[in-house]
Amino acid sequence: MKALHIAASGMMAQELNVEVISNNIANMRTTGFKRQRADFQDLLYENLRRPGASTSDTGTIVPTGIEIGGGVKTAATPRVMSQGNIIMTEKELDVAIRGEGFFRVRLPDGRTAYSRDGSFERDALGQLVTVDGYVIEPGITIPDDARGIAINSEGLIQAFVSTDTDPVDLGTIDLVRFVNPAGLESMGDNLYLETPSSGPEQVGTPGLDGYGMLQQGYLEQANVNPVSEISDLIAAQRAYEMNSRVITAADEMMSSTASIR
Repeated sequence: MKALHIAASGMMAQELNVEVISNNIANMRTTGFKRQRADFQDLLYENLRRPGASTSDTGTIVPTGIEIGGGVKTAATPRVMSQGNIIMTEKELDVAIRGEGFFRVRLPDGRTAYSRDGSFERDALGQLVTVDGYVIEPGITIPDDARGIAINSEGLIQAFVSTDTDPVDLGTIDLVRFVNPAGLESMGDNLYLETPSSGPEQVGTPGLDGYGMLQQGYLEQANVNPVSEISDLIAAQRAYEMNSRVITAADEMMSSTASIR
């Protein structure tokens, strides 16, 4: 009986849906996290009677056909790149992006990754790095004797160095954006990688030409809505239970048919 396989595909789809939702909930407090959703598609159909099939020599056709679906499959788990809430941290090297864009991060193997996590630190050489020690492009070094570090909305970093009475420009934090940011590959550690689906990076200045502005002393929270996630979780659970009941009903029907024979 096909109903067993169809309902089983529904249960597997909802199991994956719950996994996606649980990952969203688990990352509610992850800086710059972008939630995912599960998209589904129906499987191939068996056409027992095709729509438009001829029913006589005079050219009459059937207005509708008989199609039996094969179930459901997971099509994609895209990320929703909406803005998360901005919270104050009062830490001078924390930077939030308000709007579109990603920070560029240089990985140890030379590749470039992208992140919305602006919780930056200084390493032993004074370079601006992520919490994992990865350098923030284009590579900005803050002197040991720098004080009063300021980062404006366009990414310019200034500080008073040594006994200088005027602030010194230390560099500018660039932002990048993509034609399809949902096509970026997630690699963990709040980092993404460019893919053919995302398109090439487009480097720009924060606050200009549609790029987001930077806010010093703030961080972007995850864009996860707890109420929506719990609601989606309940809906997924109900769908799983209904598919389970279909399997039970199909099994009982098969048992009844076997006993009659």
